[in-house]
Amino acid sequence: MDISVFLAKFWGWFMILFFFLLMLYPKRIKQLFAFAKDDKFIIPLSILTIIIGLLNVIAHNVWTADWRVVITLFGWSSLLKGIAQFAFPSVAWNWMEKIDFKWFQFMMFLMFVVGVLLLNQAYQWVPF
Repeated sequence: MDISVFLAKFWGWFMILFFFLLMLYPKRIKQLFAFAKDDKFIIPLSILTIIIGLLNVIAHNVWTADWRVVITLFGWSSLLKGIAQFAFPSVAWNWMEKIDFKWFQFMMFLMFVVGVLLLNQAYQWVPF
């Protein structure tokens, strides 16, 4: 299996599952923000984010003008977010606090759409 297809399935299913779980259990959104702000979880969370981003970047650093660049951007954004969260936790948290609930809902909808598009590319449900 091509690494692009594998990562499209991984990220696509992750986004769809995360979208539905947060829509079914909206109180988890506040819990996630509280979890991300807690000092004892910042280091393990940032290390996990760095690991996921670094694995994605090493396995898939494809800069083409098609759907595969989305996967590359996920890897780089995860890696940079993890580094920023580890090195500058207060700056990263201040940025997260600026996201209000309406903006978060838009990001969730966008996550759903991108997840569906990635899964469509991986499984070729609707060819285009």
